[in-house]
Amino acid sequence: MTVNLRRSLAVLGLSLLTAAVAYTWRPTLHLTDSIGKPKLEEAFPAAFGEWRVDANMPVVLPAPDVQAKLNQIYNQVLSRTYVSPRGERIMLSVAYGGDQSDGTRAHRPEVCYPAQGFQVKSSQVADLSLPEGRTLHVRRLVAQLGPRHEPITYWVMVGDQVATSSTEQKLAQLRFGVKGVIPDGMLIRVSSIDDQTDRAYALQARFVADLQTGIPTASRARIFGG
Repeated sequence: MTVNLRRSLAVLGLSLLTAAVAYTWRPTLHLTDSIGKPKLEEAFPAAFGEWRVDANMPVVLPAPDVQAKLNQIYNQVLSRTYVSPRGERIMLSVAYGGDQSDGTRAHRPEVCYPAQGFQVKSSQVADLSLPEGRTLHVRRLVAQLGPRHEPITYWVMVGDQVATSSTEQKLAQLRFGVKGVIPDGMLIRVSSIDDQTDRAYALQARFVADLQTGIPTASRARIFGG
């Protein structure tokens, strides 16, 4: 047997082994098969703490091409504007998908906002204090479209794991994948129209803390992590 033939056989053997391992580790069980899918309208209350849904504020839908893409990725989308007794307003957007595999992973605002004409002016991670001494790892952005200045706080849930970057999303997906599980995913975004970024982030942090308390206990792990 020649050296070249031995090398060719070795390469072929490694290729077959890689293919076999990939097939063996390919996730086949959806996490939702065991825990079910959430109902966003029920999981996120219309009123909690001092916040109430502002029925006077119309829901602004994305452009049709963006909406079509969202429909391919997500099973449920919830959009609301909440108002406090002082007239402070927070926009909440939640997008849920039951399959967080490569082609259907949640699209972060860094992707969605530019698709609608916004410029993302800044991006940073932060930790928000939640009740009972808990901490939530989030990402903060500032998006701008003309005079509209929109600070944003968001996080992505992959199963029960929080992710604030595409790398963290992929790693969380892989952790489930080695167990043969395809996780679900949820993107939770809060934002407000305010040209004072620090003031907006402080308001959003207060809103998120109130939301964590107001959400039914059974739903908290899927929204804020286990």
